[in-house]
Amino acid sequence: MKPTTIIDCDPGHDDVMAILLGGRTTDLRGITTVHGNASLAQTTRNARQVVEFAGLTHVPIAEGMPQPLVRVAQHAPYVHGESGLDGPTLAPPTVPLHPSHAVDFLLEQSTSLSELVLLPIGPLTNIAIALKRDPGFASRVKQISLMGGSLTFGNVTPAAEFNLWCDPEAAHVVFTSGIPIKMIGLNVTHQVLATEPYRKRVRAIGSTTATHVADMLDFYSARETAYTGLAGGSMHDPLAVAALIDPTILTFEPMHVAVEIHGRDTAGMTLCDGRHLGPDFRALKPRTRGEAPNAEVAVAVDAGRFWELFLDVLATYP
Repeated sequence: MKPTTIIDCDPGHDDVMAILLGGRTTDLRGITTVHGNASLAQTTRNARQVVEFAGLTHVPIAEGMPQPLVRVAQHAPYVHGESGLDGPTLAPPTVPLHPSHAVDFLLEQSTSLSELVLLPIGPLTNIAIALKRDPGFASRVKQISLMGGSLTFGNVTPAAEFNLWCDPEAAHVVFTSGIPIKMIGLNVTHQVLATEPYRKRVRAIGSTTATHVADMLDFYSARETAYTGLAGGSMHDPLAVAALIDPTILTFEPMHVAVEIHGRDTAGMTLCDGRHLGPDFRALKPRTRGEAPNAEVAVAVDAGRFWELFLDVLATYP
């Protein structure tokens, strides 16, 4: 049975890949948008464009928070372009937005859907506000599978990954909520790259959707290569979907994750306590110190297996 999901996102090229993967492999009940890779107005427009060219217009889109809980909104035009989705030529969207605010939508859906899984792949502002507004929300969410953080190094700063850096206070709320969390961070997502051979395989599918995706990945890969030196755009966000649907793609270990909110140079850092694990993150040893795990942290990934899944799913789109 497909997991029942809502994708909370800030499209963003890799967010599009997550929507496409989730739209076929999960029971996708909604998309909520948030500030992040671009302004809220632009990320919402991008989400609307995606569901239209992919034929997912039955999935409601609810617009969310335009800024973090306490900080100034930050965007990433240096990776995703000014629109947040530069590269392809897309028609202006016509699909209407859901009338509810994203936070209200999340709360409403959590009361009507059993076994709800949240897929946050942008800053965690919407999720945090829902938790603050309704203390019962946490008990109505089965699981969170999120793209964010890192077991090792950051990308926007040496310590912090972009999504959590944008709103570390919100991330702290989520990681201390008690909801079971799968954290898919840069330490694995930087190993799954849209290299030129994979981009050629995407384009060879030949559909309208695949052509748009290929155009996105070409633009995104060029920008991310210039920014990170990697051999292609990192497929960050779709790995949060893959974690739900194919247990062979990612390997997880239980850890306590604390989000730094006060450090001048470390705000948004995920401090992952693996002291109870062996040095190779495989041999469990008795815990002698530290707090109990509050998350499953991704420690390894099978990039080839991910790409075969993604390409198979992409081929089903018009």
